[in-house]
Amino acid sequence: MNDVTISKRQRGYTLFLLVLVFTSSHVDRQIVAILQEPIKAHFSISDTELGLLTGVMFALFYATLGMPMAMWADRRNRRNLITFSISLWSLMTALCGAAMQFWQLLIARIGVGVGEAGSNPPSHSIISDLYPAAERGTAMAIFGLGVNIGVMLGYLIGGWVNEWLDWRWAFVVAGVPGLGIALIVRFSLVEPPRGYADGVIERPPAPPFSSVVSFMFGKASIVHLLAGNILISFAGYAAIAWAPVYFQRVHGMSTGESGTLLALAIGLGGGIGTFLGGFLADKWARRSEGWRAWIVTGSVALYAPAAVLGYVADEATTAVMWFFIPAALGGVYIGTSFAILQSLLAIEMRSVGAAINLFLLNIVGLGAGPLVVGMISDYMQPSVGIDSIRYGLTFTVIIMVWGAGHFFRLGQLLSRSD
Repeated sequence: MNDVTISKRQRGYTLFLLVLVFTSSHVDRQIVAILQEPIKAHFSISDTELGLLTGVMFALFYATLGMPMAMWADRRNRRNLITFSISLWSLMTALCGAAMQFWQLLIARIGVGVGEAGSNPPSHSIISDLYPAAERGTAMAIFGLGVNIGVMLGYLIGGWVNEWLDWRWAFVVAGVPGLGIALIVRFSLVEPPRGYADGVIERPPAPPFSSVVSFMFGKASIVHLLAGNILISFAGYAAIAWAPVYFQRVHGMSTGESGTLLALAIGLGGGIGTFLGGFLADKWARRSEGWRAWIVTGSVALYAPAAVLGYVADEATTAVMWFFIPAALGGVYIGTSFAILQSLLAIEMRSVGAAINLFLLNIVGLGAGPLVVGMISDYMQPSVGIDSIRYGLTFTVIIMVWGAGHFFRLGQLLSRSD
């Protein structure tokens, strides 16, 4: 029986801890982006190999192992899984600083991906058990701030520690604090009963994995949500991975200067956009559920032209000015899409459903996005020199607009259910 009462204070504390966890994951995930130029120089590698480091190898293990870990989360203790995961990725991030050869750094980054695989699905499930559907968009958007805060800290730590010490110490400084967060989660996070926010009395049994897959791909609204997430994340992860290189290589910024710029743009500006996306989705959904998706479509309509103008700008000041707009709007889809998916899924399949979403999002988005940009840059480099990175980044805007089309269709489907 579900006879547990969770206070508003406890609910807020749990969400705060999960934001800390999500922040730590993105510090450790994205710090390599700001360090790509010194890493490239140290190991004498190509942009394509950098794309493998920041994308494919990390994403492959992160996304694939997310499935069995999510199945565990739908059946066992979610708090303990999160504790194990953050401990592993924090340790492996610190070990990145000890890599003597490129393949050793690649293996350490794979270890970070393995650790992070077990964090997001149970976090989504816990938040959905704490917040009812009408508040879920805002709660997921607050959770999504971990992306922006993590990117901000990752860029600042990576950029300045590299200048003060070197890139190896940047990984150590980024990784160690996560071990402390793991202890706090293990001994202070109280896991809510499943279905608590939805008023479920009896806990339903978790279905087989195949049943979750059949349910999700048999529902048109979820298919469009997944497609939109995949395409927008492709553009977003590529931009986060290569924007530091763009400003360092094309506009001559140092790691500290570009790290500070991107921390302000993506961290603070993007944080505002991420929160407002979920907040406005909850508010405007009172008119029609379709607005939860149309907010994403509208944000991309503003993102696309500003991003192109930023990537083709000749002057650093102009590039920075235009970059703030896509940086602020790039995360609007995060909390909104997480909330829509959790509300469309049955309670007993939320962790696995979130893992399937993250698997596709990360295999194509995180895995292919940075790699494709690196390949385009390498292909164009003989003819245009350092400007080759502009072509790769501009290509991602086309993919972003394609994803916005799926969110527009999703909004139409959601509005019919009003």
